[in-house]
Amino acid sequence: MASALLYLHGFNSSPHSLKATQMREFCHRYRPDIDVLVPQLPSHPAPTIDLLSERVEAYRETHQLGLVGSSLGGFLATWLSERYQLPAVLVNPAVRPYELLQDYIGEQVNPYTQEHYYLDAADILALRELDVPTLSEPSRFWLLQQMGDEVLDYRQAVEKFNASKQTVEPHGDHSFIGFERYCEEILQFLGV
Repeated sequence: MASALLYLHGFNSSPHSLKATQMREFCHRYRPDIDVLVPQLPSHPAPTIDLLSERVEAYRETHQLGLVGSSLGGFLATWLSERYQLPAVLVNPAVRPYELLQDYIGEQVNPYTQEHYYLDAADILALRELDVPTLSEPSRFWLLQQMGDEVLDYRQAVEKFNASKQTVEPHGDHSFIGFERYCEEILQFLGV
């Protein structure tokens, strides 16, 4: 069976983010047999879920598929993992983005794509509906967390994934400094 990795970027990010680029370049150089999928996620939850479900459905019958999600992408990867029983590596994941993004309701501009859009209460509700309160199989997850994350409270992720594999580093920041150190081990964990 062929292998594929689905990388989910964070809020107001893109496939050109540093971690997505590092993962793609590592696979291109050392594991060209892996299809690396890094879609530009829509700015609203409903079309994002449609896109991700479509991608997973298209690949899961013919590929060993693993997920990597960063920040909001980590929240989405958790939902996808539960829905499709896929392994997932979560990098400084958002645990309750529907609380954090309350402060972002209104006009937004994605700094990567320059897309202008409006985040509203319906988007926050749609995110809340994707919450996975209890993990059915914690061993399917690996949390990569840096305590110096200036955007998210790292303790939320450590608590939520307390029965999962965890690598929690002191210092660092929301971008997860030194992510490239883990590319090979991520692929091993995902079984791709």
